[in-house]
Amino acid sequence: MKKAAITPALTDDGSDKRRYADQAYDKLESMISTLLLRPGAPIVEADLIEHTGLGRTPTREALMRLVASGLIVQQPRRGLLVSDIRLAEHLDLLEARRVLERLIASTSARRATPQQREDLASCAQHMVAAALASDLPAYMAADQALDHVNHAACRNPFAVAAVIPMAIQCRRFWYAYQHQGDMSEGARCHLALAQAIAAGEPAAAAAASDALLDYLRQYAQAVIA
Repeated sequence: MKKAAITPALTDDGSDKRRYADQAYDKLESMISTLLLRPGAPIVEADLIEHTGLGRTPTREALMRLVASGLIVQQPRRGLLVSDIRLAEHLDLLEARRVLERLIASTSARRATPQQREDLASCAQHMVAAALASDLPAYMAADQALDHVNHAACRNPFAVAAVIPMAIQCRRFWYAYQHQGDMSEGARCHLALAQAIAAGEPAAAAAASDALLDYLRQYAQAVIA
């Protein structure tokens, strides 16, 4: 028998509603980026509600955000589907992401709290350890956690809202073509980025962000060639 999903009660200020919607979004994002929901797969709302365990309203809100970001598409007579990976457009995506990541990194270096600086370094170290162990799920989980801290630290919601769908597309691209990637190099680039932000050096953080995007572009070109 399926376990019924329970929609949590809301607080007066709606903070619980936002928190559970964010949790549902993170779970669905992970399913898409790790290819548990493969490109072209139909979206079955009841199955996703059961998977998130967070109820209909948070799950639907998460789906709406994923549609708005282009990770899920609406097609006539077919309903909601996971969007395709478009190799021809991936390099353009990386160029757009480069600008946003550079801004986020340099701003985080200026604005991050001491705890956020410590957390960034910890996430990057987890990425390094996962790369050494060839543990792709742990590597991607640490990558996602690093993004969360970095996005919170920059305190620029407009840049974050724009970059999140691109970051998810890149994680999904990595899962789809992981045999051509190098986790050790990716971890090294993320570690350099985290260290520059933690040190409070905006210029170094921007340069480290560029180096990371250079690697991602090189990797993507090898896949596309």
